[in-house]
Amino acid sequence: MNVSYARFLTRLKAFLFDYIIILMYLLFIVMISVVFVPALQKLFIHSVPVSQLTTFLLVTFPVVLYFSFFDSKFSKGSFGKRKTGLKVVDSKGARLSFLHSLGRNLVKFVPWEFGHYTAFKMAYLGEGGVPPVDWITGILTYVLIFAYILTAIYTKKKQSVYDIAVNTYVIKEKCV
Repeated sequence: MNVSYARFLTRLKAFLFDYIIILMYLLFIVMISVVFVPALQKLFIHSVPVSQLTTFLLVTFPVVLYFSFFDSKFSKGSFGKRKTGLKVVDSKGARLSFLHSLGRNLVKFVPWEFGHYTAFKMAYLGEGGVPPVDWITGILTYVLIFAYILTAIYTKKKQSVYDIAVNTYVIKEKCV
């Protein structure tokens, strides 16, 4: 497969374009919870398990679905990837199935969930100090983020950890 693997800065630029979509979605969720369904706000501050589940269902999972659908063979790539000329492919150079893309994105957003968990745990900390498991989860969040970045920069095929885990590649589209 004679391809040009996407460099980290191009992938970052694509993600920043996609983050415009994510921010619009988050603003929509805030508007819904403030204007139309104020009771929804209580789910974000209820308890760690309820807050975590609410955030996963209303924030992380829709973002995972966005990337999974648009980076699969059902579309030509997410907004950011189209803007930067990137696409996600499997080991044969083919577009991903939706399930393959879903698996990739579930692994990709693990640090988000660890970060949410840590933030909720810190919000409900109280007087007892930070338990060791919460320190570990917080540190693991950053270790994963750095591992994702460093592998995307330094591996031969510019694969991040989640690409290696599910055997995918981010490549530059061929200019015709």
